[in-house]
Amino acid sequence: MLPLLAFAAAVTVPTGPALTQAIAARDVGLFRTYFDECDPAKMESFLTPDLEFYHDKTGFDAHSARQFVDDYARKCADYGRADTVRLRRELVADSLNVEAIPGFGAIEEGDHLFYQRQGNGPEHLGGKAHFVMLWQLGEDGQWRVKRVLSYSHRAVDKP
Repeated sequence: MLPLLAFAAAVTVPTGPALTQAIAARDVGLFRTYFDECDPAKMESFLTPDLEFYHDKTGFDAHSARQFVDDYARKCADYGRADTVRLRRELVADSLNVEAIPGFGAIEEGDHLFYQRQGNGPEHLGGKAHFVMLWQLGEDGQWRVKRVLSYSHRAVDKP
């Protein structure tokens, strides 16, 4: 019990708008890195070593940050190919909800849209999904993702 209390005292989690702004900024950085920059080392800096990623289409997708980053690096290697499908993620702004977990971090929840294109071809809206991410605030002041639930993936009607 004492080790848990010691950790809880080690980090002070912001609340209210400051928390939402901090998590929203990390969210933008995480997804920009994942979809636009293809930078495995930078991606790893967003994750706790014991990351777990659960996906309603692919299952228990990652059991650690190392596994996630290794899979991500392989995808990045394909991004230069003309036949590779590339995605862009857009947060549905009014869906974002961030709740503090005192002494630990925060829960982020919301919806996002995914746009896709093949190679450098035209982009189109490909789908929508719901997500929940558990963020841990480290003693170094950095927010890192510990758990991800990505689900309710569905097609979006085109206008």
